[in-house]
Amino acid sequence: MSLRQFARASAPLFGLRHNAPLVGSSIARSYSTVIEGLKYMQSHEWAKVEGDIATVGITDHAQAELGDVVYVELPEVGSTVTHKATFGVVESVKAASDVYSPISGEVLAINDDLADSPGKVNDGAYGEGWMMKIKMSNPAELDDLMDATQYEAACEQ
Repeated sequence: MSLRQFARASAPLFGLRHNAPLVGSSIARSYSTVIEGLKYMQSHEWAKVEGDIATVGITDHAQAELGDVVYVELPEVGSTVTHKATFGVVESVKAASDVYSPISGEVLAINDDLADSPGKVNDGAYGEGWMMKIKMSNPAELDDLMDATQYEAACEQ
């Protein structure tokens, strides 16, 4: 059992939350959060599926590796994205990285807040740092994605 799995299993026994954010960016980024119920790509994007809509962003692991995000480029609302194809770019103080869509479909919404506050990706990769909402055209593509346990194992390799 990894230390992360032990901490996740033991935290409730002591009245602690295993996913509580830590104070200080360098400490908080040394431990990446993985959320049950989301679908993950090997390239560190996530999808939260609600009906035929998928909310998409980059994982906590990805934002931690990138460092402070300074710019996010997203597709236009109404455009079409394709499974495993580039839909945007995230630039940080360290690097620029393409971002890939975990699912095909029509972009229904983008997180306009990221234009003025790209650091929201660092502050809450699974929350206020979401990137786009997609009306899925082929939900079967979700079968190609990893669950939380599989993604966590992939990150530990």
